[in-house]
Amino acid sequence: MPIKSLIRTIPHYPKKDIQFRDITTLLKDPIGFRMAIDALAHHYANQRINKIAGIEARGFIIGAALAYKLGLGFVPIRKSGKLPAETIGHDYALEYGADRVEIHTDAIADGEQVLLVDDLIATGGTAEAAVTLIQKLGGVVMGCAFVIDLPDLGGSKRLTEGGLTPFSLCEFEGD
Repeated sequence: MPIKSLIRTIPHYPKKDIQFRDITTLLKDPIGFRMAIDALAHHYANQRINKIAGIEARGFIIGAALAYKLGLGFVPIRKSGKLPAETIGHDYALEYGADRVEIHTDAIADGEQVLLVDDLIATGGTAEAAVTLIQKLGGVVMGCAFVIDLPDLGGSKRLTEGGLTPFSLCEFEGD
């Protein structure tokens, strides 16, 4: 069963002409969810990684499960004002406006090797902001893992041009 077949497409959400790729249908399927985590774990099993960092919110689900599977710690990267201890943040541009992500200042030690995880890579802005935070703390980003890549939006290419190695389990063209 291909993982892609378990991902629901919702047309015109959250606005007209957007094809929203909804992983909740993958997550509710116990075999599909296990297949996704196992495939990511297999891909990264022989790499030296100290921690998994996941981007709010669906990156928490995938990242935490992957961290558990690989026997690693998990670090949340959240939207502004959601983390209780001391944080650093990074502002980034969205298609219409701006946003900010934050991380606890004690989340990653200098030199730790980190895998960044999210459910989807589109334009790459959020992933780039998360990478910046990891690097500000002295972490080394070993890769960026996604369930879905929307290659037509250029995020994976953007990360690759920035010297990073993105990996995804499936792609949806034309988005």
